[in-house]
Formats: sequence, structure tokens, C-alpha cells
Amino acid sequence: MNRITDLFKIQYPVVQAGMIWNSGWKLASAVSNAGGLGIIGAGSMYPAVLREHIQKCKGATSKPFGVNVPMLYPDIDQIIQIIIEEDVKIVVTSAGNPKTWTSLLKENGITVVHVVSSSKFALKAQEAGVDAVVAEGFEAGGHNGREETTTFTLIPMVREKISIPLIAAGGIATGRGMLAAMVLGADGVQVGSRFVASEESSAHDNFKKVVVQSAEGDTQLTLKELAPVRLIKNKFYNDLMELYETCPDAGQLKTLLGRARAKRGMFEGDLEEGELEIGQIAGLIHDIKPAAQILNDIITEFESAKVEVPKIIFN
Repeated sequence: MNRITDLFKIQYPVVQAGMIWNSGWKLASAVSNAGGLGIIGAGSMYPAVLREHIQKCKGATSKPFGVNVPMLYPDIDQIIQIIIEEDVKIVVTSAGNPKTWTSLLKENGITVVHVVSSSKFALKAQEAGVDAVVAEGFEAGGHNGREETTTFTLIPMVREKISIPLIAAGGIATGRGMLAAMVLGADGVQVGSRFVASEESSAHDNFKKVVVQSAEGDTQLTLKELAPVRLIKNKFYNDLMELYETCPDAGQLKTLLGRARAKRGMFEGDLEEGELEIGQIAGLIHDIKPAAQILNDIITEFESAKVEVPKIIFN
């Protein structure tokens, strides 16, 4: 029995990332219904909106699903309370200390997963009592680690340090990528960018299309002084690079960033002034498909790649 499918009671060890402005109830329920673990992204939701998404997700699937909670966002107390009241069974915490909420969540029968970017923080998450960790490499979209450790390097390092289930994230959008991560020691994978370009994603169609059009080298990790984020290069990104030439302090970066820049880009579709968060793997995403088809493609390729591995011969 795979440790991730056993932990979450799902068919495939594939977790859909809880991405802000992309991961509403439609995407989460579609992934769960297809055999993965769908995740609602609470980071872009007011408490009342989150409750609505949880309730709609319950109505759309009888399968397990979870909620991602970035702990740096406001209203965290209300978010946690709603999760408990709505009897959500799985929570993925990120961007904060796992000790803060893990005990309370587990006391309420909730399985807790924490996102980390290093083996050091993976060990701390295990010590905090989480049930599994997502180790996310530098390739990932959205917010990730300052160390720029790649997934290929990070996963075996984390595996060496922890005994609890390990989910690999960052640059994984295919079955071959999934197999590679699991060979390196992961028990399952988290997929984000590929599900952005799904029919059920709540992202604006403009954003989905620019993701599909993206090529190798079209993204860059930046804003390390605030919270590292990987962005598609657009006008806002270019403005940011011009500001960096002046050696700005954090306050100047915050002023340029302003408020709701990510919403403007990903949810409202402003491809010039918006913040367009996506992973390096966007260069391998060429179409917009139903989430179920995306998951099926990943699993089909995974099984095919497994068959091919024994044919690799060293002369």
C-alpha cells in the first residue's frame, strides 16, 4: 500500500496544490473525483468565501479533499475555526511555523501536512507532529524557498532526514516527473502548474492561455526580500527588474508590489500589470484540459514509464 494513498484514502498518490486564485471548489472536487486529492486554496479567500467553497466541494464530491492554509495571511484564526466547524479532514499548512496549529487540528481529527523548502524545516515539521510533508523545490510557482534548492536535490535530502510520508513538489506535471520523484524517495507528488491550465481552475482564461504559451526561461524567482515568488516575465516583472537596478529596500519593493497584484493577474487576467505566478514546468504545458484528463494522463504516463525502466541497460 502506498503511504500517501493510505494516509488520505485516495486512489492515486497525486495531490493538487492549493494555489491562490486557482484552486476553488470546482478544481478540488474534480481532482478528488478523478482519484487524486483536491485542495481548496484558502490563501485568496475571505473566511465566508472559504466556507462556501468547502460546502460546495462537499456537494460536488464524496471523496476526500483538503484545504491549504498559508499561515502568513490574515484572518487565520477564523480560517482554522471554519475548517474545524466544516469537518474538513485534511489541511495543508504553509508559509509559517507548523507548531502553531498542528496540535489543535490533530485534536479535531484532522490530518496535517506542511509545506517545506529544506530538509531542516522538514525535520522541524516532523517534530511538530505533522502527518506528512510537501517538499517543494525551486522550480515551483508561487512562493517557495530562498535557498533555490531544486526538487531533484531536495527530495533525497529530505528523505534522508524524515520518516513520515514525503510528497514531492516543484516542476512535476507529467507521469515521468512523478516516477522520478518517487525513485528519489517521495511517496507521492503535488502538482500545481499543470492544474492551473485546467478547465476547472478558477484562474482567468487570459492567465491560462499565457501559461500554455510559456516557454523555457519565461519565469523567474524574485522578491526574495519579501516572500520569494516565481513569476512569468511581463510588464510588472520588467518594472520590478528596473527597480532592482536601484538597490531598493523592502519598503520600496512593497510599494511597487502594492495590493492585490496576484489577484489582478491570475484571477482578473491583467497580463501586463498583474503578478503571474507559475512554475518552470509551464514550458511543458501545451493545452487546457479537464482536471480528470490531466490526472489520467499523468497516471497513464507514470505506468508506461515504470515499464520502460527495466529496459535501461548499461553497457
